[in-house]
Amino acid sequence: MNGMRRLLLATSAAALVSAYTLRAHAAPATHTVTIDAFEFKPATLTVKQGDAVVWRNADPVPHSATAEGAFDSGPLATGASWRYTAAKKGRFDYVCTLHPTMKATLIVE
Repeated sequence: MNGMRRLLLATSAAALVSAYTLRAHAAPATHTVTIDAFEFKPATLTVKQGDAVVWRNADPVPHSATAEGAFDSGPLATGASWRYTAAKKGRFDYVCTLHPTMKATLIVE
């Protein structure tokens, strides 16, 4: 019985380590920010380090997504999109350089 108990404990411990490892190394996610009606939607987005963020311009005019010193999409034409991989943790307030009243925040954990 003692051998069986050790086997069960070892099997349970291995299963817990495997489950933790899978969670810790989950594939990066892709998040979307839609630019619509002169707004970034959502206005605040929280992602994990390594995740991708895609900005899609649904407005009839060009826009950008620019966080000084962190990322810059450049002008995005109507229907265009731009992909950014969140490599650095932090809070990134960004604007549309073409319409500076358009503001949003990307939080990378």
